[in-house]
Amino acid sequence: MQDFGLGEYKSINAYVAAKTASLKSETVSFATLFEKMFSEKDNILYERSAGYRVETTTYGQAREEALRLAGAVKAALPDAAQNAVVGLAMNNSVEWIELFWAILAAGFCPLLVNLRLPQDAVERALCDAGAAAVISEERQYSVLTIRFSDLPAAEPLVLPAAFGEELWIMSSGTSEHIKLCAYSAQEFYYQILSSYHIIRQCKAIKQHTDGKLKLLTFLPFYHVFGLIAVYIWFAFFSRTFVHLEDMAPRTIVNTVKRHRVTHIFAVPLFWEKVYEQAMRTVRARGEEEKLEKGLRIARVIGDVPLIGKAFIRKAFAPVREQLFGESIRFLITGGSMISKEALSFFNLIGYPLANGYGMTEIGITSVELSGSCRVRSAAFIGKPLAGVEYAISEQGDLLVRGKVMARRVMIDGQLVPREEWFHTQDLAECVRGRYRLLGRRDDVVIASDGENLNPALLEPAFAGEDIAGAALLGVRQDESVEPVLLVSVSRALTSARFEALQARVRETAQAVRRAKSLKKIVFVTDPLMEAEEFKLNRACLARRLAKGEFTVASGESFADTLQNDDPRLARVREMFAFALGKESGDVRDNADFFLDEGGTSLDYFALISALQEEFSVAFPTQEGKSLNSVAALYTFLCEGDHAD
Repeated sequence: MQDFGLGEYKSINAYVAAKTASLKSETVSFATLFEKMFSEKDNILYERSAGYRVETTTYGQAREEALRLAGAVKAALPDAAQNAVVGLAMNNSVEWIELFWAILAAGFCPLLVNLRLPQDAVERALCDAGAAAVISEERQYSVLTIRFSDLPAAEPLVLPAAFGEELWIMSSGTSEHIKLCAYSAQEFYYQILSSYHIIRQCKAIKQHTDGKLKLLTFLPFYHVFGLIAVYIWFAFFSRTFVHLEDMAPRTIVNTVKRHRVTHIFAVPLFWEKVYEQAMRTVRARGEEEKLEKGLRIARVIGDVPLIGKAFIRKAFAPVREQLFGESIRFLITGGSMISKEALSFFNLIGYPLANGYGMTEIGITSVELSGSCRVRSAAFIGKPLAGVEYAISEQGDLLVRGKVMARRVMIDGQLVPREEWFHTQDLAECVRGRYRLLGRRDDVVIASDGENLNPALLEPAFAGEDIAGAALLGVRQDESVEPVLLVSVSRALTSARFEALQARVRETAQAVRRAKSLKKIVFVTDPLMEAEEFKLNRACLARRLAKGEFTVASGESFADTLQNDDPRLARVREMFAFALGKESGDVRDNADFFLDEGGTSLDYFALISALQEEFSVAFPTQEGKSLNSVAALYTFLCEGDHAD
């Protein structure tokens, strides 16, 4: 039996209209938002897997716990002034949600600590904001740090209470300076009104499965997209969030299928990786031609009423089952540019994937809401949402203004004056009212001959087999800036394949019209992004390259196999390959389990357990450190002093 959690209302539109109207009728404050957010007390706010069980928390239970925690926070900070800044340093969880509201209800202003930033950057941000304390899951900070588990017992806060007046969000750190952006309840109010218009305009985004709408908690709540587009937009209408334990591909797939997740909002990197893995699987099965034929047909008839949807539903059912199953109703990408190939793939196989836009300084300002596969696949970020205006400057930059934007921005401890139009530094174009990004102005490299080299237009040309990533950088040389293409290559290459790859990349550079000024290409074996990063930080890569911090690849960097007849080596190869679902002859001895072969944490732990049982040797289990290849595991095994 379906249960949409709409109370007395018979349709989603009626429910959304009524709840939004009730918000408009009252004075806007975080106290008002709190009451509206938790008004459907019996609806499920959060669910997570606990072994064979699924644990759930209702909105009513979360409300009671938030008020209890508010009393505990006040008791822990008896001398903190009203609207003092209190850091919240935790990963996504129902406890994060409860503590976020508890800090506000206690009269303080939450500073959402970005756990993916370096510790020194976070410390500067805490200092700039004048934080009185941080409530942390585990990390220790230079200001007063209170572990969440150590919050004192206290009586629940009694409403009404003087809530904090604003919250602070940290920028993602892709620039040299961490920005702090302050939002009040007023800006959240307008973001919620924007979501109302999204729901009214887009049929796909409000679709449920079995009467439930469930969002995967992929994006961190401390990020502007995770906070607004995931949490605020959907919690206001009392939908359900599904806990994601870790980022391992198998965990994501299993969580989506077990909980019947309907919505996933993620960064382009995630969708690109899923797309690449899907295509690798198709090629390995010899089904690439069949898939391409189906995609060609879908491009032609995908938007034809009834016929198009029926074809897509039937033709790509096996592909969807391999990915996330049939519960998915809507997907959003945002945070940086995504390739048209990935966008087109998801939309054509029956997973509506929309491109969105926003920044820490301006909130979420647009989402492509078209019901057309063709339009969604064209990489538009849509039209500005209600209460938001876009314009394009004479230089081609996207300008934004509206009531959803941060009320204050602080850089290096200094408040930056807010102008009427915010200059995003994103290059954009407008096509019949829809906007599309063309790259970042500060990423554009001006060559010595005056040619502008845009990474967003050049880098896709260099994607291909054995290339882990490519980044066009401007590296300072004395008084000039030199364009350099940094190419990260797989460590599973042979010397011959590396030479062929070099030749292929150089031929591409000569063939691409926009790359005529590109004279220097550097091949490295290091990844271009750290595990916790969502997008390329080209400025940081340029600094690292200038300092010589990369491992430059050469023919000597690669070896086919270890020349050894030891039967233990053959066994390690066999077990390494088995953990990856491959044949031993398909895995190079120096291939990295994660970076080159795409293994997951669960796969790695299974491998280590099998090796320990086979050889009675205690292998370290910290995946991603050093023992990630056949060669490294065999060398460790041969050291001979582990048995004790």
